[in-house]
Amino acid sequence: MQTNQGIWHNARIAPAGDPDHVIEDGAIAVRDGVIAWIGSVESMPAEFAESALPRHDVGGQWITPGLIDCHTHLVYGGTRADEFALRLAGASYTEIAQRGGGIVSTVRATRLADEESLFRQAARRLEALLAEGVTAIEIKSGYGLDLPTERKMLRVARRLGVSYPVSVVTTFLGAHALPLEYQGRADDYISLVCHEMLPALHDEGLVDAVDVFCENIGFSLAQSERVFEAAAKLGLPVKMHAEQLSNLGGTQLAARYRALSVDHLEHLSEADVLAMQQSGTVAVLLPGAYYFIRETKQPPIELLRQYRIPMAIATDHNPGTSPTTSLLLMLNMSCTLFRLTVAEALLGVTANAARALGKADTHGLLAAGRAADFAIWSVESLAELAYWSGLNPCSAVIRGGVAAA
Repeated sequence: MQTNQGIWHNARIAPAGDPDHVIEDGAIAVRDGVIAWIGSVESMPAEFAESALPRHDVGGQWITPGLIDCHTHLVYGGTRADEFALRLAGASYTEIAQRGGGIVSTVRATRLADEESLFRQAARRLEALLAEGVTAIEIKSGYGLDLPTERKMLRVARRLGVSYPVSVVTTFLGAHALPLEYQGRADDYISLVCHEMLPALHDEGLVDAVDVFCENIGFSLAQSERVFEAAAKLGLPVKMHAEQLSNLGGTQLAARYRALSVDHLEHLSEADVLAMQQSGTVAVLLPGAYYFIRETKQPPIELLRQYRIPMAIATDHNPGTSPTTSLLLMLNMSCTLFRLTVAEALLGVTANAARALGKADTHGLLAAGRAADFAIWSVESLAELAYWSGLNPCSAVIRGGVAAA
């Protein structure tokens, strides 16, 4: 029988995921699923050194906080693999859309799918992420674009958090795209999002945060602000898909509302970065989408460094532009494509990812009083987490002091 307590020892521990701050010959003492003490074995208090708590010899392996995937669209129906093949054959996005493809096809499939089907599909994707050390994840709605389907998606996201050893943060992304039935009536659709969908879903306890896709092919600044105002009235934090394809000023709007994060950011300006600095907003980089759509303009990493903006990394798992289920691969891509250092990348999936979810006080750091959520890695150096491509060196995941099956 598994218990949620014990002492994990003979480990090299990076409490914040930072390879430059390591506890050599470290140990973690866990009671009732919570870290009671962490430090070097030689400084272990007698109450733990002499206790009868179960012992787990890590064998010199590395321990980091459980990884956090802070931007996903994990719940949806169907795939877009055939569209991928069409694009490779030369079809344009417009041509695919005219054939009924694009986001419309995912909305159609998601509306038709029942909750059981959506759960099974999402669970398969989630299992791949968990096997790589993920212990917390954000899951967005946004492929329903009507109240019944958005509710269905968020219910599935909540159920995943109950059925699997993972903390799930739900984000309402009703303002993801314009549904066919509202073509030419974007303002009316935003009214539906703000006055009917969001209040209902919030009342049902299904929403932890609110997101909006502010872009030429998404929603305008004015429409995005309406969504933020509705979220503020309900006391919900906000975030934004911003500056991915153009610069509309979405980041500065998000900063005015003290957004948890702005995500994508290929077209970010220095004024945007300054606004982020003043608001404490996290930059979430999504190298999977950058790679998959063959983008050529990179996020301004040097500007983010100059202004000391915390950078997070996520999969952006979605069927259209980032169908990846490997956060470790995103570490590699953030280093190879965006030139992040290994330390920046690892902080991007631990401490900074927790900040992007508004969970910095509970996740992304191993310390006394926090949940015992950590990953054990069979590597010589933490740089290997960003170095390997296609190899998973995670040997164990502990959540709440219990080894995940």
